[in-house]
Amino acid sequence: MPPKRRGPLQTVQRETDDIKRKVDALVQQAAKPDASDRTETLERCKELQRAVEDILKSLKKLSKADEPAPVGNYDQCKREEEKRLLTLHERLQSLALQLQPYDETAGPSSSQAEQESEEENTDEEDESSENDDAEEEVQDDYEDNDDDADSGDEDADIGPAATGQGSVSYIALSAFTGEEEGDLSIQKGEVLKVVSKNKDGWWLAQNSKGQKGLVPKTFLKMSSPQDSERENEDEGESEEDEEEPDMKSSKASNWNTVRKAVTEIDATDVLSAMGAIPPGFRPSTLSRLLEEGRSYRASHFLQPKLSQSQLSFKDLHMDPDTGKVHRRPSRVSLTLTLWSCRMIPPPGVGLQVLSRHVRLCAFNGTQVLSNIHTVRATYNSKSQKTWSFSPRMTGMLPCLLDGDCFLRCDSETPDLGILFELGVTYIRNSTGERGDLSCGWAFLKLFDESGSPIALRTQELTIHGGTPFEKDTDMDTTSTKRGYPTGVFQQMLLSRKIPKLVVKLKSVNTRSRELLNLLPETIVGSLSTLQLLATYRQILADALLLDRVTMYNADLICSSVLATFPEVLDQPDLMDAFRKSWTESESNLRRSEKRDVNVLKQMFVTVYMGSVFPLLYSAEMPAPCWADEGVESQRARIIYSPSQKTSVETLLSSQCLHQAFDITQVTYDLISSAQH
Repeated sequence: MPPKRRGPLQTVQRETDDIKRKVDALVQQAAKPDASDRTETLERCKELQRAVEDILKSLKKLSKADEPAPVGNYDQCKREEEKRLLTLHERLQSLALQLQPYDETAGPSSSQAEQESEEENTDEEDESSENDDAEEEVQDDYEDNDDDADSGDEDADIGPAATGQGSVSYIALSAFTGEEEGDLSIQKGEVLKVVSKNKDGWWLAQNSKGQKGLVPKTFLKMSSPQDSERENEDEGESEEDEEEPDMKSSKASNWNTVRKAVTEIDATDVLSAMGAIPPGFRPSTLSRLLEEGRSYRASHFLQPKLSQSQLSFKDLHMDPDTGKVHRRPSRVSLTLTLWSCRMIPPPGVGLQVLSRHVRLCAFNGTQVLSNIHTVRATYNSKSQKTWSFSPRMTGMLPCLLDGDCFLRCDSETPDLGILFELGVTYIRNSTGERGDLSCGWAFLKLFDESGSPIALRTQELTIHGGTPFEKDTDMDTTSTKRGYPTGVFQQMLLSRKIPKLVVKLKSVNTRSRELLNLLPETIVGSLSTLQLLATYRQILADALLLDRVTMYNADLICSSVLATFPEVLDQPDLMDAFRKSWTESESNLRRSEKRDVNVLKQMFVTVYMGSVFPLLYSAEMPAPCWADEGVESQRARIIYSPSQKTSVETLLSSQCLHQAFDITQVTYDLISSAQH
């Protein structure tokens, strides 16, 4: 009987076992007090490091299709093997740190510089051999990108810190606490000397006390005479800008945006080099827009829009016959359901995922036209590449998990559609750094070439990598080394492995259409909050159109509901508490009262002031923090505490602490709130 053929993954496992035995033996040899030839031990350590890197490269290229026989839990086994190799690499780095000699004035020894040059030559040979392999053309696209990033790091190494001509000082941009053996803890503003720069983004640095260890390169900034010159230039520019405050604000805003984008891209490059994120992942575009201010939040788009003259409202009018808000149909007014996401590659080892979510908005191919609405996905560890929405649960479904959404947009652009961005919020285990990544995006155009609306049906949208503003980046990691299959059956199998987002477009029923027409012409939100938003617009219209002395009066309006409800709208847990109290009160109304606008407006004010308003300014309530499980749990305990009954009891109770009173809590400012 012929011997059983060994699969590629099993071969890597055996090679890793062999490397581990050699590393253990090398560590024991280096620990001996009579170890005289440290140079030979260091050379052996470098050889094992290169061997581990080669095995990691081979492991990244492997796919399930390469196995001669089916392998259970293939992806999990592959990640575990990658984790083992990274652990070995870290052990070898720590050992090399102990063995290598270092002169503070001359930098690394000449033997180390020669070793680095040999590594560069080896990497160049590896790159050329990879480029010569035409059969691995599809799979090697990602590897080529990694090699380009690595070569960029090597170019940066060719400087005083690597050539032995002197050391370059770096300044710590923020504090970093080492969590693993071999890390160097640093403080913000501390001056460090970089000994060597590793390809994985972790640099070997030395502080003023002579302590050496690994530090993330994103925490360091080069200190040079040019920096002081730039600071002097910035001071001069600030003096000139005092005369032009508008220009100063514009420059500062643009520079902050550019600096933040560069920082995030650099962090993503580090994660890509570590193999922690799949190809096509980028810093989240829509998350960055949400962090810039109120411009892309629902609280902003819910406010009335002023006309061109700024003396009247463009989208808020009263119907003289009924005394209600005049209904305003929009070009697009529909409901949709997020169904599922399939074949979404998960982040790799070293990242802990805090949230999986989809952000959606109206989009014309170049510009976001509406607020950005977020729906959090549910996740099953047994099916790691599938996201689901609207889980079945007892009680009221939180609006953050509700996949039923509405969209209104009045833009006349022919390319109007819905942009979906799949994202994850993560925390890096080694540094504690938080961030938001885009796992891909999809665009659903709502009008065909003739200008007619598309059919309202279930849509399977292909997920694209990169961002909506760059060229399409492939996220299909299922292609084999022989290229794409040409057979019909093979193409059908392959299509099931392409990342997809399933969305169901639905027509609006009569009741929902009546409520949607009371909302602004452009807004996106959860369908479960539709009744509350429509009632708020009725109360807003009464205050702005009926109760003001004249239409030209812009004095502050005494109304806690108008002043604070938009803030509650941006906090999903408070909206859930409001919906719960609203549903309980509505169940006590008669059928005729449920259709009476005046009854609903009065109930809105009563329920809001008795349930949500006291919570909004409670001193015990922590500020909302996205995807922070501890903060979310603490807020939930306070929100649903039995002591939260009525506003009078809560506000006057000596056991409840509240924030210091501010006039903005009870007054609505039309000038600052309305859309200009």
